[in-house]
Amino acid sequence: MNQRIRHLTVVLMALFGILFAQLTTWQVVKQKELKNKPGNMHALYSQFDKARGTIVTADGKVIADSIKLPASSNSQFDYQREYPYGDLYANITGYYSWGYGRTQLERMQNDVLAGKTTQQQLEATGDLFSTGDVTGSVNLTIDSRIQAAAEKALGNKEGSVVVVNPTTGAVLAMYSNPSFDPNLLVSHDSNVVSEAATALQNDSRKPLLANAYQERYMPGSTMKVVTTTIGLETGFLTLDRIFKNSRSWTPPNTTKPIRNYGKKVCGGDLAEVFRRSCNIPFAQTAVEVGPDLMVNGVNRFGFDERVPFDLPGAAASTFGGTAKDFADSLALLAIHGFGQGQVQITPLHMALIASSVANGGRMMAPFVVQETRTHSGAPIKTTSPQLWKTTMAPTTAATLTQLMIGVATNGTASCCIALKNGISVAVKTGTAQLNPEGQRQRSHAWIMGFAPAEAPKVAISVFIKGVNDDVSASTGGHLAGPIAKQILDVALPLLP
Repeated sequence: MNQRIRHLTVVLMALFGILFAQLTTWQVVKQKELKNKPGNMHALYSQFDKARGTIVTADGKVIADSIKLPASSNSQFDYQREYPYGDLYANITGYYSWGYGRTQLERMQNDVLAGKTTQQQLEATGDLFSTGDVTGSVNLTIDSRIQAAAEKALGNKEGSVVVVNPTTGAVLAMYSNPSFDPNLLVSHDSNVVSEAATALQNDSRKPLLANAYQERYMPGSTMKVVTTTIGLETGFLTLDRIFKNSRSWTPPNTTKPIRNYGKKVCGGDLAEVFRRSCNIPFAQTAVEVGPDLMVNGVNRFGFDERVPFDLPGAAASTFGGTAKDFADSLALLAIHGFGQGQVQITPLHMALIASSVANGGRMMAPFVVQETRTHSGAPIKTTSPQLWKTTMAPTTAATLTQLMIGVATNGTASCCIALKNGISVAVKTGTAQLNPEGQRQRSHAWIMGFAPAEAPKVAISVFIKGVNDDVSASTGGHLAGPIAKQILDVALPLLP
């Protein structure tokens, strides 16, 4: 009898050992593999069917939240992600969808929103009276009043607005049209989500793309800020340099002449050609500076390098060639000197260039997340301003500021940029011609700048896409200027 009991004990212990080994294998060794297994819906359901934290603007507006669904909703989930302002912040918050995953801040700040950071877990463990909510909040630099002003001013025009604090890099507003309503992609009705996603993906205007920083466009004459900086820093340009009045100029390596906008006769000293936005002087400057110094100069502004942004997928602006490419074609360098050809830039990067002039040549890294906090309000992480590029000397920035004031007071933006209460502003306009000469005109419209000019608090870029005749028939000053004015008039009184 005792021998049978001993045998049974050995068998039970062996079975227990096998069970323990299997549990360890499934729960520890193969845990990650099982979680990521395509057919394992339990982990996905568990993650999705939980509350997430809030995303909040600098002035306290909740722009993303989770709501508890009533039992009568007949949903398979208890919580629904909600974006109260629809498309206004879509390119910033992104969405958290059952069928299409996470984008933008919902992706980049997932651990905070879901309560997965070590600090949040420890806080929940240490609080004996915890209600079990471990979600965190993401607090932004975006001001809802400036964001709303950007949407209103842009109206039905396709384009983007970016407003930045030039001394810190904090993004105060960033809006693009077209946008999309993220609520359609987080519905628990799979048919609604599928239909909305298909429509958005098939839209040629790319509403799912955050055009303000994920798409690049020809900058036109706003590029003259960069070329002027390089010319001044290398000594090829001075304020008393006089450019001959001319209607056309043929650069080396080509027989095709470069003309000023509208084929106008243009010339004079640097202040004159800058405020009138003559093309020929800046084409000549680029050729005189030469390929090596021009490429080195644009690289100081961050061209051909990804912008260090805390949102995903920031596109790298490009000067459109290497020093060797331009050495083989000085005509191409000439065209790029005034922002045509293959030069491409994002509206966010254009706002940073304006910021660097405003900030004495210091280009700060942009950011939209000011801080993250636990459910109890304890800080998790706070963003500190970081220098990204030194674009120019402070003396050069002071010279550029005066040249840009001339554009606002007596140049291509004088029609439309005068701010309320006589506040000074420094700007540069751009009209990027997309069509070859002789074909139907297509052009983008730009303005970039900062205010107040003597003590900058805010920098801005406005981009209008050349998608129709109304846009293409106008200029950066006439089309983008009034938009910038409306936004600056709202923003400046709000800033300390």
